[in-house]
Amino acid sequence: MTVSSQFVEITPRAREEVKRLVLAEGKPEIGLRLGVKGGGCSGLSYDLKFTPKEDKDTVIEEDGFKVFMDPKSLIYLKGMQLDFQDGLNGKGFVFKNPNASSTCGCGESFSIA
Repeated sequence: MTVSSQFVEITPRAREEVKRLVLAEGKPEIGLRLGVKGGGCSGLSYDLKFTPKEDKDTVIEEDGFKVFMDPKSLIYLKGMQLDFQDGLNGKGFVFKNPNASSTCGCGESFSIA
C-alpha cells in the first residue's frame, strides 16, 4: 500500500540523512523501516532500520527513497514528524509524535493514553 507523505512528515534534514545512509548501504531495494516496538522507559519505543519491503508494509515514497511501516505501527506513527539534528546535544533522528501522551527524557520511548 502506498500512501501520501502527509501520513508521516519527514523534514528536509531527515530526508538528506536517510538518503545518505541508503546510498551508503549500496542496496537500491532497501528503505527506511519506521516502526514501534514494546520497550523503553515509557512502554513503547521507536525502531529505525534499513531493510527491504515486506508484504504487508505501507510504503511512503519520499524524495528518492522509500519508508516502510508495518500495519501494527501505523496507529502509533500517524501524524508523526521525523527530524534529524546535529548539534551540541548529539547527532541523530528526533521523533515528534502527537499521539504520545508522554515521552522519556531521551525522546526515544513514549506512551499512549
